[in-house]
Amino acid sequence: MESSGGTGRRGALETYREVIGLTGPLLPVVSFLGRLPTATIQFGSLLLVARTSGSLAVAGLTGGALAVGQVACGPLVGRLADRHGQRTVVLVFGLVNAVAIAALVAGALAGVPTPLLVLLGAAAGASVPLIGPLARARLVALARRAGAPEPAVGAALSFESTLDEVSFVLGPALVGLAAVLAHPAYALTGAAVLVAVCGTAFALHPTARASAPSAVGATGTPGGSRTRPRMPLAVGALRASLALQGAMFGACQAGITALTERLGQPEQAGLVYAAMGVMSAIAGLAMAVVPARVGLRARWRAATATACALSLPLLWTDSLTGLYVVVTVLGIAYAPHLITVFALTERTVPRARLAEAMAFATSAIVGGQALAVAVTGRLAESHGPVAAFAAASVTAALACVIALAARPAPDSGRHTGAAPHARVGGRSGDTTS
Repeated sequence: MESSGGTGRRGALETYREVIGLTGPLLPVVSFLGRLPTATIQFGSLLLVARTSGSLAVAGLTGGALAVGQVACGPLVGRLADRHGQRTVVLVFGLVNAVAIAALVAGALAGVPTPLLVLLGAAAGASVPLIGPLARARLVALARRAGAPEPAVGAALSFESTLDEVSFVLGPALVGLAAVLAHPAYALTGAAVLVAVCGTAFALHPTARASAPSAVGATGTPGGSRTRPRMPLAVGALRASLALQGAMFGACQAGITALTERLGQPEQAGLVYAAMGVMSAIAGLAMAVVPARVGLRARWRAATATACALSLPLLWTDSLTGLYVVVTVLGIAYAPHLITVFALTERTVPRARLAEAMAFATSAIVGGQALAVAVTGRLAESHGPVAAFAAASVTAALACVIALAARPAPDSGRHTGAAPHARVGGRSGDTTS
């Protein structure tokens, strides 16, 4: 691999070909299919329990428990992967998750009491193997081991974030299709099979060795000391930004649902989400052509400022056509923000805790979204969709403030094995990808 030069000169296609070359063509397919269940079970559990119990409240409790389980245990999955390697952790959690999803389906169909349903939902969320974050950590580790240039590492993060975007668009769509044509139970049963089969394939893929503890040592140092390195303070700002991004998306979901219902076309809500997701995926892939001289902090600020500005027209949107246009355009800012913050995270945290950091980042998004859906859903019911959209703009503005104030330091120790330094506040050089 070449050691210098921006992606603008080499071209996006060549850059992504280089990224695929790190893993081979099979791993992206397996990791994509393996992360589909994560995008499926949240929405699927809501539809399944609502249909079998006849109660939206029970469905909400079950879906909420599932989200809490994932948020609480996601960082633990990453920490275990850092300590023991991805192979064992994904094998165990993947199979447990498949059993938990199957048990949730069986419990819902059997009409078990609400407390048991909530417990089954929490188990399904807590056992998610987090293939998306672990695939991201694995691909970055492969790129670093191969001596890939920074643009290739950035493209790897763009590629993984795009797979996430597509999965979170396709997953709910498949659940909705199954619910219309047959029953949500079919979608969740398929999710259980996918996580068992593709999770196992992801765990057993030869590239799992790249993220084994022996590859970097317990601390990311050649000596492999068992001392656990500390997380820099700056990572808190990055996680807060991701939580606010999730909250913004959750508030938009509530507002879109409320507005489509007010317009008498509630079935359009899913298509509006899909339009945002497709645009976000396109924008994510396009990040590979951003010149390397544009630093990550500059990209972070630009993405949050763009999200804030593009969310404002939602406050005056009152037609379905206008909603499609505004929400689709808003998708331009979504993936670039995620990609940039994941890149900053990769450069800020110690290498030996990368999987944990990626898992924590994903949990921050899920937690922010779940909380926002619960809060802004009530706001939308009481004060109309404009209240939810206003909350989305406020969260985007807060994320922009964090991006302006936080200054993760450049990664001075990534290639030497030392834990990088980071700080919030003060002056430091910009980081480029």
